[in-house]
Amino acid sequence: MSKEGIYVSEAVIRRLPKYYRYLDDLEKVGIERVSSKELSRRMGLTASQIRQDFNCFGGFGQQGYGYNVSELKKELIKILGLDKRYNLIVIGAGNMGQALANYVAFEKEGFYIRALFDINPKLIGMTIRDIKIYDLDYLEEYIKMNPTDIAVITTPRQEAQAIADRLVTSGIKGIWNFAAVDIEVPQDVVVENAHISDSLFTLSFKTREDIKLI
Repeated sequence: MSKEGIYVSEAVIRRLPKYYRYLDDLEKVGIERVSSKELSRRMGLTASQIRQDFNCFGGFGQQGYGYNVSELKKELIKILGLDKRYNLIVIGAGNMGQALANYVAFEKEGFYIRALFDINPKLIGMTIRDIKIYDLDYLEEYIKMNPTDIAVITTPRQEAQAIADRLVTSGIKGIWNFAAVDIEVPQDVVVENAHISDSLFTLSFKTREDIKLI
């Protein structure tokens, strides 16, 4: 649901980052205006679907005139909440956690990883791009002392729910879950699952020669 109380479907929400990515690409090559028809060609959606999606937030184009790329991108930045800064922590400083900490592109969009946590004594005290790895026992105290908007879980699946419970108790309202398991949280906590294997399995299914996509 948007700030104005407008209900937005999950399908529309999933398409918003894709719109933002395409508009960013258009802006970088100097394209100032784009029609819903052209966007549909580039994105594999219908022009009608694109207009309907944007109309959920008031609509931003003019008939026969199209969309101003820069202005529409600015609107999507507001809609997606990318006009703010977010402090993130990562629980699990293994390969995935370290890869996320090294991914500097997050910071360009306002997402800053401030700390990592792990139970491995060989990792505790190390830094990755000046981001310190703390003992997991320090998790609650860190959250209490430092503003934290989003927690990222990259632990083994058997540990994920216990970590999520600790995060919820500490007041975290947004969790990005990379553990290969669905976690249960209260309704006022938002979880975005990033199950990489699901995407890979979907790809393997689509490459089957006996399957016809519709």
